[in-house]
Amino acid sequence: MNKIIEKIKKLKKEKNAVILAHNYQPADIQDIADYVGDSLGLSRHAAKTNASIIVFCGVHFMAETASIISPDKKVLLPNLDAGCSLASSITAEQLLEWKKQHPKAVVVSYVNTSAEIKAESDYCCTSSNAVKVVSSIPIEKDILFLPDRHLGKYVQTVLSRKLNIWDGGCHVHEKIGDTDFGQAEKEHPNAEFLIHPECGCSSSCMLKAEVYFDCKGIHLLSTDGMINYVENSASKEFVIATEVGILHRLKKINPNAIFFALSENAICEYMKLINLQQLYNALLFEQYEVKVPKDVADKARIPINRMIEIV
Repeated sequence: MNKIIEKIKKLKKEKNAVILAHNYQPADIQDIADYVGDSLGLSRHAAKTNASIIVFCGVHFMAETASIISPDKKVLLPNLDAGCSLASSITAEQLLEWKKQHPKAVVVSYVNTSAEIKAESDYCCTSSNAVKVVSSIPIEKDILFLPDRHLGKYVQTVLSRKLNIWDGGCHVHEKIGDTDFGQAEKEHPNAEFLIHPECGCSSSCMLKAEVYFDCKGIHLLSTDGMINYVENSASKEFVIATEVGILHRLKKINPNAIFFALSENAICEYMKLINLQQLYNALLFEQYEVKVPKDVADKARIPINRMIEIV
């Protein structure tokens, strides 16, 4: 294993490449990456990197986003089968039809969407800045929010603002929604619960307080939000409600704390498709390049840049 890691590091240096990895990637991929983060952090890093090659260890829409932001870079996805159920929950044709029904609406698309969807959007957002993106839009504007209904409901509740929300969802976070939240609280009475807004169980939290993030010991956070919270918290026990890949990074940041997955079955098979051999092959053969057609990329870059600029 050490030999392939050394080979990857050598190739990366020779080819002026940078390795970006999502928080849900396998532990060994996270450990060799130059930057690990959530969708927003990865997008920002892709935008500012001086590397000639970006090797994206994540899923297809993330590599597309990097290609859109950095059209002069070569963006590689080590496994082309790394898709996303949430991104697949709406097509460009469906969005165009929805826009026809709401001709004056502003379209806010979660970054977990295809390049074609982004190209038909006014703003992109991630779970970490969705509230800020929507709050930046004049209150009198009608908004189409897509594709994740749980994130949409979260934003709607926090801002007390009516949104038109697409009925999409992430199959992993939907599974977490089937978990007995009350039982988990009984089993971990001293733990803080960190919940991703995509989770179906976020509704259970909504019942406990008027605003999600005011629940005692329960916090709705993006994956990077979870990392920042754990890094600055004095708590010693956490229950994490998102894809289990993030536990590796959380344990590295706070090795003295205990972490429990709200659902051990919260595993994204797409996020686990990339391994060290595929990463090495991607660098060695410069495969598989993800390139968005210029006309689509030019349109999609506008809402993505708006997302990145909103701090």
